[in-house]
This record gives sequence, C-alpha cells and structure tokens, in this order.
Amino acid sequence: MPARDIYHNTVVEALKTDAWTITHYPLYLGYGGQHLYVDLGAEKTAIAAEKNDQKIAV
Repeated sequence: MPARDIYHNTVVEALKTDAWTITHYPLYLGYGGQHLYVDLGAEKTAIAAEKNDQKIAV
C-alpha cells in the first residue's frame, strides 16, 4: 500500500465539506494481474427525483 502524501488529509476534508462520502481508504483496483491503489475513493449522491421508496438519478 502506498504512503499518503502531505495533501491527503486536506483533500479528504475538502471532499467531506463538499458533501462527498469517502468510501475507500485506499481504493484497490485489480487489472490484468496488476495491483493498483488509488489514494481514496469517494462518491456523491445525486438524486434527481424521489417518490415513496423509489429514487432515480442521472
């Protein structure tokens, strides 16, 4: 696993402030027999419409 750089915590806090959810620390990707690590994974829910228990997003 790679070491985090000096900007890691600043980026994490900026994403959280902008309503992103951090999902992975780090994000692991396996591809073609290689092991790749991305510093972190994040997602932001974009709900376009909601009705009862149904949600749609674009």
